[in-house]
Amino acid sequence: MKRIVDSGHVPGILAYADGNSVGWCSVANREAYPVLERSWTLKRIDDKPVWSVVCFFAARPFRGKGLMTSLLKAAIGHARNHGAKVVEGYPVEPAGRRMSGSEGFTGVTSTFKKAGFVEALRRSPGRPIMRYFVPDV
Repeated sequence: MKRIVDSGHVPGILAYADGNSVGWCSVANREAYPVLERSWTLKRIDDKPVWSVVCFFAARPFRGKGLMTSLLKAAIGHARNHGAKVVEGYPVEPAGRRMSGSEGFTGVTSTFKKAGFVEALRRSPGRPIMRYFVPDV
């Protein structure tokens, strides 16, 4: 991560509370994440240029308080400010069960829906590809 930041590439956004970082969202041009192309479930669905949201972290005291939704909305803004027209996410769908902290690192479907994402494709029962279409201003 240090090497990425030192290169000048911005690998995501941070959330702060009282001057301390309390959350993280990884968001960048899809090409920054070559592992997505190697995944049958998450490979590219069309030739549209997209920005991808691939991971979240929320400090334990801030979980369950809407931080992921706030981070996701900020990620959309960051991507829009860098010319994105489509932002894509790869959340999990917990299917009614409580997940451990690490299971939801890619986000959950309900959070993406709250932020205005729609399901674009589903190759796996619990793993949709969701998209947010950035409106023209």
